[in-house]
Amino acid sequence: MRIAVTGSIATDHLMAFPGKFAEQILADSLERVSLSFLADSLEVRRGGVAANIALGLGRLGLTPVLVGAAGVDFAEYAAWLRAGGVDTDAVRVSTTLHTARFVCTTDTEQNQIATFYAGAMAEARDIDLAEVAERAGPLGLVLIGADDPAAMVRHTETARRLAVPFAADPSQQLARLGRDEVRTVVEGAAYLFTNEYEAALLTDHAGWSEAEVLDRVGTWITTRGADGVEIRTQGAPVLRVAAVPTGDAVEPTGVGDAFRAGFLAGVSWDWSHERAARLGCALATLVLESVGTQEYRLDPADLLRRIGEAYGPAEARAMEPRLSAVAAGLAGLAPSA
Repeated sequence: MRIAVTGSIATDHLMAFPGKFAEQILADSLERVSLSFLADSLEVRRGGVAANIALGLGRLGLTPVLVGAAGVDFAEYAAWLRAGGVDTDAVRVSTTLHTARFVCTTDTEQNQIATFYAGAMAEARDIDLAEVAERAGPLGLVLIGADDPAAMVRHTETARRLAVPFAADPSQQLARLGRDEVRTVVEGAAYLFTNEYEAALLTDHAGWSEAEVLDRVGTWITTRGADGVEIRTQGAPVLRVAAVPTGDAVEPTGVGDAFRAGFLAGVSWDWSHERAARLGCALATLVLESVGTQEYRLDPADLLRRIGEAYGPAEARAMEPRLSAVAAGLAGLAPSA
């Protein structure tokens, strides 16, 4: 299955605050907030939800098509993505604007405060997904990730017109999308991805109950951090998949994107939702243990070991043929300095 991943391409500026945000925020003064956090560290890394997901898929041996807009500074980033198995030919490169910036501070409880500057991402609305499909060949799935709002709506409508299944992943842009835009992006999605907070925000912004959302999508996947994942389909019991545990959590940025890459890879291999989610959870833990959304090393043997410990040796044996088949390719995709 050829997967097109639409959404943001960005540079991440990741800072660590050696305290708790909650201790600095006064509940009775929220209408007048003026805070400054002294960070202990700054890491500048490649990121953006679409780029993160596409690279995860590439490292799993797929050849995803990255669809988004980047800036005049994109050349080195593009080379990195191509080396990771990502088709970057559909990326629109601005002649005047810089690649988007994500600035995020994380406290000791893994809470985050972030700001996103769109930059060249604003030009994503000028990309025609139909032209991408014509060049890249038949698409089996399009993921509609957080992007310029007009681009998200346009890509969704084009996917419907082309009769290509799509996954809705509005994530951070839920705060920006209006009711009609949320409904457009969600209606008819084969898959809907949210975290717990985004699930509540989605129903509020769309004006739909959870049941009404399930009436309009195929499968709703909600990530719940250390509590794993919930997968809901209308008329079926809720499927709960436990997270892959870690004793070395470092930085949560990009964890959800890694889950999506693993899950969608499993979908492309015709795995069950449960097995696909387990692979996604294993990838998510790898990212949680590293600084940066793309700096993790994906080693098939280590991944299978983690899966066996979390879900049992039978599950690891079931995944082993597929992961071993791409092992040679993965070995050559370790991140450089």
